[in-house]
Amino acid sequence: MKNTNTYKMNGFQHFLMLCSGANIHLLKKSPTEWNKFAGIGGIVLFTAIFATLSAGYAMFTVFDNLWTAIGFGILWGLMIFNLDRYIVSSIKKTGSWWNQILMTIPRLILAVFLGIIISKPLELKIFEKEVNKQLNTIIQRNKKQLQTEMNGRIMQQSGPFEKEKTGIQNQIKNYQLAYDSASVELEKEILGKQSGLTSGKVGFGSNAKRKAELKEQKRLDLENYQKQMQPRLQYLDGEISKVYTNLETERKSTETFEDKFNGFAARLQALDELGKNSPIMALAASFIMGLFICLEISPVLIKLISHVGPYDYLLEKTENEFRLYSREKITKANALTDYRIEDFEDDLKTKREQKDHNSSI
Repeated sequence: MKNTNTYKMNGFQHFLMLCSGANIHLLKKSPTEWNKFAGIGGIVLFTAIFATLSAGYAMFTVFDNLWTAIGFGILWGLMIFNLDRYIVSSIKKTGSWWNQILMTIPRLILAVFLGIIISKPLELKIFEKEVNKQLNTIIQRNKKQLQTEMNGRIMQQSGPFEKEKTGIQNQIKNYQLAYDSASVELEKEILGKQSGLTSGKVGFGSNAKRKAELKEQKRLDLENYQKQMQPRLQYLDGEISKVYTNLETERKSTETFEDKFNGFAARLQALDELGKNSPIMALAASFIMGLFICLEISPVLIKLISHVGPYDYLLEKTENEFRLYSREKITKANALTDYRIEDFEDDLKTKREQKDHNSSI
């Protein structure tokens, strides 16, 4: 058998093997496993890099601050890196195939979930132009909906004032019509135009005089009512103006927030609507998500389908030695404790016998 000391592990291989979560001391004794674990470590490393970019972009859309995005992205990437290392290193190749499957299923579910989380922000970046266009459509739609809602609130709040104002204005129109009618009848009477309400005589006679008095009365009624209702109309106009002013201020403030509707959740909504409206977009997004899911679960699958190698036997041997050593230490400790208890009980028994003997003397 060739001496394993002739194999040289370079620094990059050593780093990738660390990324795989394997025991380096055991790997050094099984050089035929180096390439496999270096490949697994590379996948774990690149998954962490993609997770860093994904989280960094997501945080940049939330905080709009480059350094905050970089810091959180690195933190998230390190967490994914550590989690992936644990998932891969926790899969043992020893034991039955069915036990390996049962042990792998929850890890695969977790890996799929992580793949979805990592892929979404990167999808937003890849389809950034389309998402920005859809965001503008959503903003305009929200503004239109807001305007419709504001119009409804205006009608509801200003309705009683408008109704009362309309009633007063209608009453003024009635007074005005009565005055205009009296003026027409007076003119017909003076001109001698025959009608059911005029005498048909030209000139300012007794009938014309009565019609002039009626016209004057109608004018006074109109002016008195206008004068009487003027303060009330001013009050109603002021209340209606307040309603419009308050709601317009609220609308402008809300529109300002709508113009800033470009956060992470808003972009996810835009991406979802793009997928529903365009089958091509939905297919492309599915491919991207599938790619990252495959990337995330590939270390687990590689570990699952690979044959049992020297590293796995060495790992099982080492763990078994520790188990045996632990059992031996526990057994020895229990035996020593039992011996001490028995020795203590014997001493106690001897002391009692001496005490009884002394008492009898």
